[in-house]
Amino acid sequence: MKKDFNIVLAGVGGQGILLAAEVLGTAAVKDGLNVRVGEIHGMAQRGGAVLCTVRIGENVFSPMILEGQADILLGFEPLETLRNVKYASEKTLIIMGDERIPPPGLTLKGESYPRIEEILERLKLFSKNIITIDASRLAKEAGSTVMQNAVLLGALTAGKLPIKKESLIEALKELVPAKYVEMNVKAFELGYNYVKSLEKSKTCVKPY
Repeated sequence: MKKDFNIVLAGVGGQGILLAAEVLGTAAVKDGLNVRVGEIHGMAQRGGAVLCTVRIGENVFSPMILEGQADILLGFEPLETLRNVKYASEKTLIIMGDERIPPPGLTLKGESYPRIEEILERLKLFSKNIITIDASRLAKEAGSTVMQNAVLLGALTAGKLPIKKESLIEALKELVPAKYVEMNVKAFELGYNYVKSLEKSKTCVKPY
């Protein structure tokens, strides 16, 4: 592919963001695509902000994505999605999971977590193309809430991703522990089918 394709993954440590980025990179290689994967900042322990980037394209030599240049913003946590919306533009597809993990700063300041409706309204100032997904519920349906990253990968795949679904599932199977493969694949399919069902009903933003 000649045109660059940029994906930003935002959330907090413990949500499996680094694994999701690795799955995307591995699958892209399987498809013969030139890809660069990077962790911009943040600590991978639970609670710390994590931001990963995946860039695909013939002329991609760095994982760095400029503000407003993301084709997809995949948000694992609503507030972190909003905090990184600077990478989005009116052309960006924003996919956001529902697991809310209040940052330590909110607790220290005695502030409450914003309502999801407020977060969505602010996201829509950048892009109207937003999909919200009950990742925690679907992951639980697959066997464990830990599988939310697989749910979101499936949701991402149902969008405009230039990586084959089969390659992503193959990479997922290779990178997760054998005893969790079945649950991860089920979670992936649940996320994928959820977004496909929204496309059929021509629904973008799921109301809370």
